[in-house]
Amino acid sequence: MGAEALRALLGRVRYEVLPAKATEEKVLAHVPRDVVVTVTASPVKGLEPTLALTERLTAHGFRVVPHVPARLLRDDTHLKDVAERLRAAGVDDVFVPAGDADPPAGPYDGALPVLRRLSELGRPFAKMGITGYPESHPLIHDDITVQAMWDKRAHATYIVSNLCFDPRVLGGWIARIRRRDVTLPLYVGVAGPVQRARLLSMATKIGVGESTRFLTRHPSWFLRFATPGGYAPEGLLTRAAETLTAPSAGVAGLHLFTFNQIAETERWRRALLDRLG
Repeated sequence: MGAEALRALLGRVRYEVLPAKATEEKVLAHVPRDVVVTVTASPVKGLEPTLALTERLTAHGFRVVPHVPARLLRDDTHLKDVAERLRAAGVDDVFVPAGDADPPAGPYDGALPVLRRLSELGRPFAKMGITGYPESHPLIHDDITVQAMWDKRAHATYIVSNLCFDPRVLGGWIARIRRRDVTLPLYVGVAGPVQRARLLSMATKIGVGESTRFLTRHPSWFLRFATPGGYAPEGLLTRAAETLTAPSAGVAGLHLFTFNQIAETERWRRALLDRLG
């Protein structure tokens, strides 16, 4: 990948963080204000930790994108309350996945009904993101996930892809959704420079078993993870260069899964920008 193209992608990043006890402190210490921070939501802890951290970070001047999983919404009133609370905090962008709560907390079992309801409420958020799956979802057939993106395109404004470690799979998936005329801008999900054990543990938990198997078939990747510096995502970026920079791909930027290794992620990004001049 050319230095200029890679620099451009590294300048359009989003850092995904988990709403843990030390997250606010880590973000304040290490994340520049021009980097978008996205805050996940847990089916165990519910939406409150996500909303509270979002409010605190926006008060510090960050642009924050909270995850609002459909399956964590109790009812229509809860959705309205969440929307009003986020708007009061200055949030204009939300990410709406289906979520993993089983059973759902209320009537919403997928993202599309929530997106439709938000449109009926006057689209309180200027931007709304949805999930894309370059690799097979553990519970949903590929054809259904692609069809879902088509169905959501009238309401959503961008797609965030889940983790993928195989540049050929990533390229094939992007080509496939574009052939289906899903034209929403895409933020490509990339694992930050996390340690091998943490990455594999988290990858398994979030449903990217195919990536885990891919890694086991490529010992050189394991060696890279095993080094003191941990995993370096520029290898994937380089191999996927043609895909990520093609105008037809519609890649808007990178969505970096930090797994709360926030300082390590920002150090890696800064060091790579420095090396690129």
